[in-house]
Amino acid sequence: MTQHINVLPFSEKVGYAMGDAAANLVWRGALAYLAVFYTDTFGLSAAAAAMLFLVVRLSDGVTDIIMGMIADRTSTRWGSFRPWILWSAPFLALFMVLCFTTPDFSDNGKLVYAYITYIGLTLAYTINNVPYSALMGVMTNCDKERTSLSGFRFAGAFAGGLLVMGFLPDLVAYFGQGNDSMGYQYTMYLFAAVLVFLLVVTFATTKERIAPAIDKTSNLKKELGDLSKSLPFIILPLLSVTLFFYYRDLYSGLFFTVVMLAMTIVIKNLIKQPKENLSSSQEDMVDLLTNKPWLILLGIGFLTMMFNGIKYGVIAYYFKYHVGDELLTGKYFIALLIVSILGALATSYLAKKLGKRRLFIWALLLSGVFTAGFFWLPQGDIKSIFILGCSAEFFAAMMPTLFFSMLGDSADYSEWKNGRRATGLIYSAGTFVQKTGGGFAGALVLVVLANYGYNGMDSSTIAQALPGMQLLMSWIPAAFAFAGAALMLFYPLSSKENQTITSELIARRNEMVTSEF
Repeated sequence: MTQHINVLPFSEKVGYAMGDAAANLVWRGALAYLAVFYTDTFGLSAAAAAMLFLVVRLSDGVTDIIMGMIADRTSTRWGSFRPWILWSAPFLALFMVLCFTTPDFSDNGKLVYAYITYIGLTLAYTINNVPYSALMGVMTNCDKERTSLSGFRFAGAFAGGLLVMGFLPDLVAYFGQGNDSMGYQYTMYLFAAVLVFLLVVTFATTKERIAPAIDKTSNLKKELGDLSKSLPFIILPLLSVTLFFYYRDLYSGLFFTVVMLAMTIVIKNLIKQPKENLSSSQEDMVDLLTNKPWLILLGIGFLTMMFNGIKYGVIAYYFKYHVGDELLTGKYFIALLIVSILGALATSYLAKKLGKRRLFIWALLLSGVFTAGFFWLPQGDIKSIFILGCSAEFFAAMMPTLFFSMLGDSADYSEWKNGRRATGLIYSAGTFVQKTGGGFAGALVLVVLANYGYNGMDSSTIAQALPGMQLLMSWIPAAFAFAGAALMLFYPLSSKENQTITSELIARRNEMVTSEF
């Protein structure tokens, strides 16, 4: 029995795409509307909501890594990753509803409720989406098929986003009849039911074909114990970045510098350790820290999510106050997401022509240029807003498509270089930087608005915040796109090298299969 290139049937690619359509009922909805819901409907201040978004990301730093380790070590008759997609579905639906529920609490009670429900939502999303993302890495052994699968995935993602982002304002108005609190809640009931159905479809239609050997000597309890000892080294960097981001003063800057220097020393010492002195989880971490493609992708994932997250996070404010037509928000989202589907589906073809690295650079540059153009648009120029936004979005849609495909390439590179493949851990880091970037993006939107004096419950503060909204639609996100293009210049894996790695890994696996008979 020998391995061959796994060409995926169309039906399986569509079934896999349904999983991200479901996830984006949460992800796109939360990213686009949760901030404005918190400030304008629930009654939180912009500053309190910004800190909420930042603090929740600290928990993500731990849970994503833990979930990646657990998923890698899960073994059932359905595979390692597919069961988690099914098991997590009801919890993800529940917390989506709870996040957009408005109990009649005091200001402090509302803030506590927001923390509990938002943390619950991100935890349920982690349990669902880390295994879902890793599933792509074991459905096929072909990097080109992974790029195609990633295109289907993000076409599904944008379709899910289209439903929630395009129609949420109208559904809130329909269900609420003037009561936004009730409108949000009943809308989320509808989306929750759709979410569960789509995740069941993904579970039923996909298959895991690559089954890396599980280390029988590895004990998950011991590995999690090892991880718990390392938690300060995960939490402290996130805490230092969060404090510096929020306060931007001398003390937070000094704390950030000290923590980063200490982390550099710890990492260098860990890498120098003989492998026989390391536990399985520590070996996984060393493999990742010496995996140059993965490290660069980690930075790219954060920068692209900041770019996309800021753009999407400010749109609801921009149309409500800068354009003056709140319901036009949904129509703009529909236009963006239709273009996004086209961009995601075009990625596989363009990547074959240009290579993933070159295409990623061009996508970042062009999307950044079109986004920066918003700075010069006259207030209320609807036609130009749609033209620039859709042009930028066509190329922005290629970024997550390429990113998750290239994470699979970095998993191949790790297996090729080290003889070990921690697919779940590699993809958990990918989803972590995406969520961290999204959290920081949402917080940055609120921090900028707060600095311009915005208060969602006081209409007299709107006019002074309009310049901040204009910057958040233009130069601020564009700067992250340009930084990402510069970083991608250092990405080492070309199309030719990916083909060589794929061929050598197939040959190795065939030798292992032959030796077992």
